[in-house]
Amino acid sequence: MVDGPELGVTLRISLAIVVGATALVVAAGLPLAVALARPGWRGRGLVDILVTLPLALPPTVLGFYLLQLIGRTGPVGWLTERLFGGTLVFTPAAAVLAAAVVGLPLFVQPARAALEEVPAEVHEAAAIDGATGWDHLRFITLPLAWRGIVTGVLLAFTRSLGEFGATLMVAGNIPGSTQTLSLAIYSAVQAGREDVAGRLALLLTAVAALSLWAGTRWRRRAHGPAAERRMWL
Repeated sequence: MVDGPELGVTLRISLAIVVGATALVVAAGLPLAVALARPGWRGRGLVDILVTLPLALPPTVLGFYLLQLIGRTGPVGWLTERLFGGTLVFTPAAAVLAAAVVGLPLFVQPARAALEEVPAEVHEAAAIDGATGWDHLRFITLPLAWRGIVTGVLLAFTRSLGEFGATLMVAGNIPGSTQTLSLAIYSAVQAGREDVAGRLALLLTAVAALSLWAGTRWRRRAHGPAAERRMWL
């Protein structure tokens, strides 16, 4: 049961898992978004389906697939057991992975859309000026698409914060280790402590709303003084 000092521990665990998951989403999702924004390569449709599929599948199904991947008989589980003497199941790393999987499509879709909106003339002008490869991506494409990328980060962060089903499947509900705010709410309801569940729900809502507000404020401020004048609060 989460109460008193344990609440702070659960909050820290939740934030650590969400930050780790968001970092993993950006690391894996940005190359995917860049690739999917470029038409014409073979297998693009299949990759697009696989990236978007977590939006259509129940979290428990995603959790089951992750168990097959990182469990003792899975390829990742086989590798980690031989390298580290155990699997990732029921560890904070499993919770990070679960949250990243459910958050990935929410990052890739807006990032990809923003990258696709970069005019072809810009790419052509950059090529004429000699910009190729990483320099083209770093100094031209990403700066023009940054708003969509930031939107994706915010969506992935807040979705990871509320993740429940897949996390429960692969990481369990271990207080002080893998119990996030969402799992703590579930435990409180199961124990008949609706007052505790209510406080935890309000805390989770406040953290998610604050994250979205901060991200929106930063985006509008970075957009310029005109947008700053229109900003609420």
